[in-house]
Amino acid sequence: MQENTSLPITEDRFMKTFKYFKSNKPKPSLKDVITAEKCSDHQVINITANTVIEDPRAELLGLKNLREWQVFTLKKHPGLLFIRNPFTALGQRYWIRKCLEEYPKKPNKLNIDIEITLEDWWRECFRNGECEKQLQKKLRWTTLGYHHNWDTKVYTESNKSKFPEDLAELSDVLAKYLGYSDFTAEAAIVNYYHMNSTLSAHTDHSEVNLKAPLFSFSFGQSAIFLIGGRDKSVEPSALLINSGDIVVMSKEARLCYHAVPKILPAVDSPWDVLDTEIIMPDSKNINFKYISQSEDIMLSMKENIDNKWHRFKDYIKESRINMNVRQVLNENQTSILMQ
Repeated sequence: MQENTSLPITEDRFMKTFKYFKSNKPKPSLKDVITAEKCSDHQVINITANTVIEDPRAELLGLKNLREWQVFTLKKHPGLLFIRNPFTALGQRYWIRKCLEEYPKKPNKLNIDIEITLEDWWRECFRNGECEKQLQKKLRWTTLGYHHNWDTKVYTESNKSKFPEDLAELSDVLAKYLGYSDFTAEAAIVNYYHMNSTLSAHTDHSEVNLKAPLFSFSFGQSAIFLIGGRDKSVEPSALLINSGDIVVMSKEARLCYHAVPKILPAVDSPWDVLDTEIIMPDSKNINFKYISQSEDIMLSMKENIDNKWHRFKDYIKESRINMNVRQVLNENQTSILMQ
């Protein structure tokens, strides 16, 4: 009799959890979804620093004072950090607007390029004066800096454009706060979710440098974020992500499977809660690492106060935007060709 040498099939606990939260009939229970501030100590640890070095760049980039930030980690997932909305309302407006008005412009790459090439997607959405909803909903992602190749999963020097200076500056402030003094933002994927959107289980492993953290900034409607282990047999944890929240995948969590099975209506609209008196910071004496024209940020911030904001507000009230920023190269490496 021939011996059965087949290996046992590994149970896909990740997919089981993903399907549970994705389901609409029946709707999933949210009682086990982790919300950082309301969870017990055996799930979440508050690791907010007692003392921090102030960064004058923060306010101009739409961030609250670093001393106000709240940082958590999940006991079950070392290396996963969660920062509870360190953005001001005006800051949220600034980054929402950037993701819609600026980042989908050429030479950046868009998912709709295979169908039609648009120099300025956002302007095209309003070409006839009215919002072209169908075109709006077609945009699912745009890539910045080193463009991620969805077929080969490989970055190349020939498939690259200039990384936005303001996003590089924002990432640098976050990196310095977390102690990653050598982090350089070199690639980003901006994902655009609608209320029925999902993101399947995957790992981010295309970068040459897999030790550098991955920064994930979210704006707009809320989402359930799943984080598991190095393989799909590990049952994932579900974390509620709201507008302005930052997730950092570092160390052990950097190569873990993660996914977004469901978008949820936000319980509030933090981008609307503007201070009665808005005083713009003076940028003249701030030492910026990347930004050469800080006045452009000041102008854009002021525009977000007036009625130019309403088109972006209409978009975000039924969508979620997520910016994923990563370092591609190793320290002291200036090109992928240097490997």
